[in-house]
Amino acid sequence: MSREKRALREHAKEIRCSLSREEIEHHSLLIERHLRSVINGENPILVYVSKANEVDTRGLIASLLASGTGVVVPIIERESRTLRLSYLRDPSVLVESTFSVHEPLGCEIPASPADISLVIVPMIAFDRKGHRLGYGAGYYDRFLSCHPHMKKIGIAFSCLEVPEIPGDENDVAMDLIVTEKGIIEPR
Repeated sequence: MSREKRALREHAKEIRCSLSREEIEHHSLLIERHLRSVINGENPILVYVSKANEVDTRGLIASLLASGTGVVVPIIERESRTLRLSYLRDPSVLVESTFSVHEPLGCEIPASPADISLVIVPMIAFDRKGHRLGYGAGYYDRFLSCHPHMKKIGIAFSCLEVPEIPGDENDVAMDLIVTEKGIIEPR
């Protein structure tokens, strides 16, 4: 990982940690509203389960489930450094696992990546070209590289936008970015 990416990641984490719980909740609700306008009936949808200080996806997951939309969540495979997928029908089965991510361990309902056309991706920081900064382990980039048919929507708070994310050949750009301020179509 480049020194520049590491510095950007740490700075973005500091900014994110400075947000109040109320700001995170309010911004997350606005992001959810914007997302609904671009989901367009996709079913199922792959969406990450948020952890502290991330855009809160739990409301989105509950809303999708209530509307009858299939929700698929990623499960981190540390050994193979990739993601496997599981349908989520009941958020109460989620347990904290690898990297403090909540996963449906013990209650998995296997999902095929071939059945998914839209994925909601977490971002620590982003630029207007669609580049994202993740946590640095490359799980999403490896997964998305293997499944290019999926429409990739990155979500983050607008305060995490930077002029440019330094990229390399392994980075996968987002098709859309959604913040509390609206929808960004990468240029």
